[in-house]
Parts: sequence; structure tokens; C-alpha cells
Amino acid sequence: MDKKVKSGKEILDEFFANISSLEKVDKELAESLASLYHQGKLTDTNVKNEIQKIRDKNANKN
Repeated sequence: MDKKVKSGKEILDEFFANISSLEKVDKELAESLASLYHQGKLTDTNVKNEIQKIRDKNANKN
């Protein structure tokens, strides 16, 4: 029963380190979110901006 309880930061660090490997998760979006998290810039506005960039990029492919 000597299990260490992870802190919230440890859980988030682990999640964003592995987000790209999750099933059914868009790799480009996952990498963008992980990058924002690691830069300390994971805000509502920045997430919206990243999503819009990806949408625009994908719209230009078609």
C-alpha cells in the first residue's frame, strides 16, 4: 500500500506526453495541444486558434 499518488501536474504531463498515441485522436491536433501545454500556453483562445489553423490548412488541401 505504498503507492504514490500522482499530482495533477504529473497526470497532465503524462497525458500530453502520450496524447498522440491515443486511438481516434487526430495526430496534428494532438501535437498542437501538447505543444501548447508544454509551452504553458494551453488557453481557450490558443486552442481555438490552433483548431482554426488546422481547419484552414485542411480546407486548402481540398
